[in-house]
Amino acid sequence: MAWILVIVAGLFEVAMALCLKAGKGFSELWPSVGFLVFAVTSFGLLNMALRTLDVGTAYAVWVGIGAVGTAALGMLVMGDQVSALKIAALVCIIVGVVGLNLAGGGH
Repeated sequence: MAWILVIVAGLFEVAMALCLKAGKGFSELWPSVGFLVFAVTSFGLLNMALRTLDVGTAYAVWVGIGAVGTAALGMLVMGDQVSALKIAALVCIIVGVVGLNLAGGGH
């Protein structure tokens, strides 16, 4: 159950980052409100998961989901530039997070 919380928290982190971009420096009301709601939700879910998970691995998974998800959606939906190097770097993040879990950081 705790890992599900981390995954959902990571997805809320992606939404938070996209709202941060859409908020244009907190000058747009609804994206700014979305940012706050998604941020509080994401941190709250991560906090709940950390009751039973190792902090280093859980945090790495949360950040990895946020980083990879935000970068991928940035490239797919928001017009960010796509390059082979960016994609390779995202793959490295995924491999690193999986490696942490295989090294015994997960329960």
